[in-house]
Amino acid sequence: MLDSKSIKAILFDVGGTLNYAASGNWFIPPNFFNYIDREKFENIDPLLKKQAFGKGIEYLLTNHLVLTEEEEYQAFALFYNNINEELGLNFSSQTISDLAKDNVFNDDKFIFYDDVPETLHKLSQCYMLGVVSDTWPSLDRVFINAKLRHYFSTFVMSSILGVCKPNELLYTTALTELDIKPNEALFIDDVKGNLDGATKLGIQTILIKRDNKSTNHESYYEGDYLCVDNIADIIKLIQGSRPLFHQVAGLPMHSKE
Repeated sequence: MLDSKSIKAILFDVGGTLNYAASGNWFIPPNFFNYIDREKFENIDPLLKKQAFGKGIEYLLTNHLVLTEEEEYQAFALFYNNINEELGLNFSSQTISDLAKDNVFNDDKFIFYDDVPETLHKLSQCYMLGVVSDTWPSLDRVFINAKLRHYFSTFVMSSILGVCKPNELLYTTALTELDIKPNEALFIDDVKGNLDGATKLGIQTILIKRDNKSTNHESYYEGDYLCVDNIADIIKLIQGSRPLFHQVAGLPMHSKE
């Protein structure tokens, strides 16, 4: 059961929680088919494509310590080169470079869910907010340009630490930066395994299922996890009987930039 009275901070996953890939695939950037013949790509055996992208992702996870956007670009250039070799696409070096640049430097690769700006604004009036995401350095720039970054007092990206969720380092880094105890944090993610890692530390958790159409309830349970379909419903869950939009004693109001 959610202990809303103890919550001082709310931590968010990003992909599938706050935003989604514009193309429907995290590794196919917005201009992918400007560089690659769509028909040729779509006619490749789906299993071969799955295997090729799987190997590419394995490379990114194995070499996950990426500290800057330039290092991110280099990592994705190698990623697309691996895809090229696995699928025999005969990419030129310029095409590989263009794909990597589009993936790293094009903010349009992500679309924020409609409820995100207003909900973050409301929650920030009462709680410290944080990001704990399996991602790369360019995410910080995306949030800045979307005018959302200032809501977050901690912004933990896996590539900066070199490990992915559910490694406890991601969660403990956020807790340390916020100077709170585990039970004083609420973590929202769309992957149960990531919630498992947070739960083991004593962090409160909620599973978000953005694509769920089977319920009209504000919240429900899936196994052991309390679930919501959108982040706006989190407000209803944690405010309880007290008004949400006021400063919690001992917590600084967030400066609005």
